[in-house]
Amino acid sequence: MIELTLPTMTCGHCVKSVTATVQRVDPAAKLQIDLPTHRVQIDSTADEKALRAALAEEGYAAAA
Repeated sequence: MIELTLPTMTCGHCVKSVTATVQRVDPAAKLQIDLPTHRVQIDSTADEKALRAALAEEGYAAAA
């Protein structure tokens, strides 16, 4: 389980974009998103660096 904080994820459209981005890297990934806290939990076999890079490329860079 990978947990990330994505400060720029602020609305429903962002949730859809984050979900689509993660699922491009790993189509079998499952996400749990808490929009008010900007947190996403990702259940995936993909490399965390690959997920972080894909999200950053879409404008959703994870907080350190």
